[in-house]
Amino acid sequence: MDKAALDRAVAYAVAHENPGPKDLALDRAVLFGEEPFDEAVGPLGERAALNGLVVRHGAIVAEWGDTARADLTFSVTKSFLSTVVGLAWQQGLIHDVKDRVVDYMPTTELFDSPHNAKITWEHLLRQTSDWRGTLWDKPDWADRPEGEKPSDYPNRPLHEPGTHYKYNDVRVNLLALAALHVWRKPLPQVLRAELMDPIGASSTWRWHGYRNSWIELDGQRMQSVSGGGHWGGGMFISARDMLRFGYLFLHNGRWGGRPVVSDEWIRMARTPGSANPTYGFMNWFLNTDREPLPSAPATAVTFRGAGNNIIYIDWEHDLVVVVRWIQGDALDSFLGQVLAAILS
Repeated sequence: MDKAALDRAVAYAVAHENPGPKDLALDRAVLFGEEPFDEAVGPLGERAALNGLVVRHGAIVAEWGDTARADLTFSVTKSFLSTVVGLAWQQGLIHDVKDRVVDYMPTTELFDSPHNAKITWEHLLRQTSDWRGTLWDKPDWADRPEGEKPSDYPNRPLHEPGTHYKYNDVRVNLLALAALHVWRKPLPQVLRAELMDPIGASSTWRWHGYRNSWIELDGQRMQSVSGGGHWGGGMFISARDMLRFGYLFLHNGRWGGRPVVSDEWIRMARTPGSANPTYGFMNWFLNTDREPLPSAPATAVTFRGAGNNIIYIDWEHDLVVVVRWIQGDALDSFLGQVLAAILS
């Protein structure tokens, strides 16, 4: 790699740090404060300055900022959540992603309606379920509400499950609750034992739910975690541990030669859905036709969260990039400069 060119890429990223407040409660208020039911019910905290790492051919070639600090990663949490669902599928706890979720949660009322009863695991994974209901005191329509006036929000038209993509954290949290019912133990315990310990992650990461997202399961009180930081909660993790997570997928689910995540699951996660050609399973953002990231290969994938929190995986260049708290409109240029340093 061209070190000088890579240094310039890092300098560009540092110069384009998100100018928003480092107090994430304030930052979240800017992002979502005009939505109904906007009260945060999970932890948020403060964040570090922009930081990140670049790994090529298994070696760290650039690192900047406080990459050991565990901060909220917002919707990158969704990539961890879908992976926990994948591990359940891998172990036979979920037989088929096209199975109806209601058949795995028969004692709840969340799928009682004829519309909700049709929803499959795949619909939730692809954010195409159009589930209607309220979970943890947040109605589905309160997240990125649709309509010209507030009275329109609860009366939106229903879409047949699988036909309409809508990014929606209430439904993401529904997937987390469904996964908890399948695993029958807290998802952070599952993630640590099945994935984070095998890939050598630190002990500093935490996966939070909400103060009101507790249930009783098999006589035990458990917290259902959040799939993002929309109302607080979600994954608090360091850039270094995010890098390990991305590196696992760069190697198609294997770590040190040992299979951790099924390559078949990764193939499904990387396959675009019919309702959104740039989205696979949550939160696999695909670079279909190089439209989202013109500077990157069409085969590249990003795990993305607000802020912006990014894990970039590039199989063509044997490359993983983690960058945190970069301005969204600077991401493509930054990645283009990193790739130019490789090609030099």
